[in-house]
Amino acid sequence: MRISGVDGVPGGWVVCVLSGSGRTREVTWTVVPDAASVLAATAGCDAVGVDIPLSVPAGAQRREAEILASARLGRARSSLFPTPPAPVLDAGSYDEACAAAQAVTGKKISLQTWYIVGKIREFQQVRLPSSVVEAHPELTFRTMAPSRAFASKKTARGAGQRVAALSEWVPSAASLGDLPTAARLDDVLDALACAWTAERVAHGTAELLGPGTDALGRSTAIAV
Repeated sequence: MRISGVDGVPGGWVVCVLSGSGRTREVTWTVVPDAASVLAATAGCDAVGVDIPLSVPAGAQRREAEILASARLGRARSSLFPTPPAPVLDAGSYDEACAAAQAVTGKKISLQTWYIVGKIREFQQVRLPSSVVEAHPELTFRTMAPSRAFASKKTARGAGQRVAALSEWVPSAASLGDLPTAARLDDVLDALACAWTAERVAHGTAELLGPGTDALGRSTAIAV
């Protein structure tokens, strides 16, 4: 089996590809510049989990998948940014994006959401194979280790908790032994979490929150 997890980094994406099965699997890392390069790096994978919205709402309604995911995240729901409506993706500035969002939803978007608009746009501009699914690392970690009270991923405690959770699935020393310099620790841990979800998708054991398709025929679900 060959699976992959993908997370955004400044200027691109960090991609981990896991080959084989069990705790002896091989893990390779790359940082690529855009969504097209992500698809090239993960070609042939049985499933690919990506931490970015792969569908966008056409109108004011928030995606069902996000509503369900937010409820499960509880106190960590702030880690899930609302996906902006489609017109926002055409904006060339934060002010334009806020105006576009306000025209559709009555509300402006946050700066945090604006910072990922370009990455959402990238994946809207490529044709996705059915093996590529949307994942959310914080939801994945809480599914992976439901009894653990995770601290912020930006803290040493939070990073350690996430490494410990992942080590139940893949040896942490092997998986983190050759990381690309362009990626931050929290980014690579999120990418590994997305790969955990991708494996569940490949095995047919993943849960799909908010199943359905959008106007482009893309899945609206978040896999976990």
